[in-house]
Amino acid sequence: MRAHQRPGRSNAGSVAGLWRALGLTVASALVWGIAHIWAGRRAAGFLLMGLFAALSGALAVLGLGFQEELKRIAVQRTWLNVITIGIVLLAVFWGGVVLRSYLILRPAGLPAAIRVTAGTLVTVLVVMLCTPLVYAANATYVLRDTLGSIFHGDGNGPKINTADPWKDKPRLNVLLLGGDGGADRSGVRPDSMTVASIDTHNGNTVLFSLPRSLQKFPMPARLRTRWPAGYTGYPGDQGLLNELYQAAETHPELEPGQPKGQRGPHLTEEVIGNLLGLKIDYYILVNLDGFKDIVDAMGGVVVNVTKRLPIGGDDDPHHLRPATGYLEPGRQRLNGEKALWFGRSRHADDDFHRMDRQKCLLKDIAEQANPQKILTRFEKLAEAAKGTVDTNIPAELLPALVTLSGSIKKGSSLHSIPFNPYKLTGFHVYEPEIQVMRQVTRAGIADSEKPPTPKPTTTGGKKKTASGTGGSSAGGSTSLKDICG
Repeated sequence: MRAHQRPGRSNAGSVAGLWRALGLTVASALVWGIAHIWAGRRAAGFLLMGLFAALSGALAVLGLGFQEELKRIAVQRTWLNVITIGIVLLAVFWGGVVLRSYLILRPAGLPAAIRVTAGTLVTVLVVMLCTPLVYAANATYVLRDTLGSIFHGDGNGPKINTADPWKDKPRLNVLLLGGDGGADRSGVRPDSMTVASIDTHNGNTVLFSLPRSLQKFPMPARLRTRWPAGYTGYPGDQGLLNELYQAAETHPELEPGQPKGQRGPHLTEEVIGNLLGLKIDYYILVNLDGFKDIVDAMGGVVVNVTKRLPIGGDDDPHHLRPATGYLEPGRQRLNGEKALWFGRSRHADDDFHRMDRQKCLLKDIAEQANPQKILTRFEKLAEAAKGTVDTNIPAELLPALVTLSGSIKKGSSLHSIPFNPYKLTGFHVYEPEIQVMRQVTRAGIADSEKPPTPKPTTTGGKKKTASGTGGSSAGGSTSLKDICG
């Protein structure tokens, strides 16, 4: 007579099989194919394992050996589309492998409650596995959208030779503008105007800072009939350099053919390029009111405050805008609001010291914007940048600019030449001589192109020769390291 199997033993075997199935499902989430091989489906298991090994190996090789190429790919919208789709497909496939691994190992005859609980656990595992991939796909899409919003060009520049964009361009000249546009202000007046002249072969850079209060400066030939004796502005204006932007936006005849929003930066480009004797290639305008959002999205920025700076006012008790606080001297981390005042405050000294602080602030932000910080705060940074940055740099130039910026960070020289009448002989804020400004510019660029000169240092009481920039130069340039401390 046939013996009857005990129900308890059958259920115990099913539960044991379930724990084995769940364990192998987790293992298959980490290495594809393990569950299939255990279930005897060796062909499918080894195929999945081979695909997993090939994918892991390819990602490791790309991450370790092609970092520069990946940086260039990361700023190309077509590639970002491909990457987004690829990540989504990978998430779907990986989730499918995990679900299938569980289904082929799940024992039969499980009670309904246990079956539902096990299915829920596997679903949670799939969600946990796919969530980082979905986040990566979304971040990639956000990056693509941000690049398209900011780097759209303006249709006026020359066609980009993407294979070798610097072939006939030994230097790239970019105008950096810090605008004061905000909800409580009408129009835009750049508080900060700096031309970055970059050697496209080695990344050596000279920053030429112009005072916002420059007056009665010579205009380009096409505008001299309007201002033959130098720029004096329109009725009600002071005739300052930083009024040009809004003047062009208000008076379209100054930049015929340019749409609203582009007249201001293009006229400022043209006039400053004329003063320095440079062809300005592109501009970047950062709205200072939104600049603090970028700094906050970075988690703050560490700067060296060299003197006590008032926030929101000045130290003079007779003025109607008393300070609401102070930035005390010392190296410290500033949030967006305080970093903005570090760059904008001028009541503790003057415009020329403020120009130096602004360049130091830009330098500190560039040095501290490391990939880890950008990735962890990426969406906040992207949202802040879209509402803060405007430029006519086309997206096609971004891969080459990424490579160039890498050379700048790797130790190429970074020099500063502020047009400061207290430091530059022959330069005047009122009625500046254009030949003096052009000579200073030429000398500064020539000095930056010289190889580093050895300067003596002392070690253990003995003089030793070390490579250095030599500090100030005939062109009035000074290393930013010396300025910023």
